[in-house]
Amino acid sequence: MPAYASPVASRPGEVAGTLRLLAYLALSVALIVSDHRGHWLAQVRAQAEVLIQPLWWLAGLPGRIGDNVRDDASSRSRLAEDNRTLRNALLIIGARNARLQAAAEENARLRGLLGAAQRGRLDVQLAPILDIDLDPTRQRLVLDLGSRDGVSIGQSVIDAGGLLGQIIAVTPTTATVLLLTDPDHAVPVAVARSGVRLVAYGRGDRLELANVPLSSDVKAGDAVVTSGLGGRFPAGFPVGTIGPLRPDDSRAFLVGTLTPAAQLDRGRDVLLLRHVDMPNAASPPAPGARTGLEGAPLDRAAASTVVRLEPAASDTKTPRPNPPLQSQERERVPEPTR
Repeated sequence: MPAYASPVASRPGEVAGTLRLLAYLALSVALIVSDHRGHWLAQVRAQAEVLIQPLWWLAGLPGRIGDNVRDDASSRSRLAEDNRTLRNALLIIGARNARLQAAAEENARLRGLLGAAQRGRLDVQLAPILDIDLDPTRQRLVLDLGSRDGVSIGQSVIDAGGLLGQIIAVTPTTATVLLLTDPDHAVPVAVARSGVRLVAYGRGDRLELANVPLSSDVKAGDAVVTSGLGGRFPAGFPVGTIGPLRPDDSRAFLVGTLTPAAQLDRGRDVLLLRHVDMPNAASPPAPGARTGLEGAPLDRAAASTVVRLEPAASDTKTPRPNPPLQSQERERVPEPTR
């Protein structure tokens, strides 16, 4: 019989191991059947679970750490995205709020312009401001209205506060406004309280009153309005408020500043006076006639400015005899004794 065909001899150790395995299996089956019928191993299992709970916690720790890291990263990314969304929404809301506030302010300005026109029962035309002159020595505006809209040279320009200036140039689509504060501008004014007539000159960023007689009833805080002299500006429109007065270099007259009543540096719309009745419209004086305003000497430099203010006929002074005064003086002279 060949050697490979002979039966394999069982080793003693292998037989013992097989027997132990069978014994364990039998014991396991017996325990399972007993527990299923009597549930006497439930308490043992509960105690065992308590004992091995730390082991389960340690075994699951790496997984939990990984989950927390992933959750934190996801939460951080989500929070960053939410933050960007909220920031963009805040910017949009801020822009809308700014536009609403600007619209409310513009509405208030327009209501003020409309109220000024209605209170004065004026025939006015609303004109949007198109551009401004950035030259600091020139105070001018460009309006988005022209000759085809009925705008003409010489029209007065006002806002809700008072007089702004006048139209000095017109194209078919635009019009140029010379503001009161332009150095080339002068306007006849009157003190509202006392009626004293003066001339307000533009000084770039303010108005100035020059050649104010020392005896004039003029003081700081007086309101000044247009006098209507010269036929250029209608009478009664607010021009400004007189500031502190001081003697000039010659000590013969007073000079002072005038705070404009109109908002020259703000607003986006103005009003053009279409037609205002000018009572006692002045005509040019006769050649060689001397004219002045309430005792103030005639300023020849002001007459050569762009405005070219015309003196009123009522201000033209011509010498004439005064018989009553002469007769009274004669009566005061005592008769010589004979």
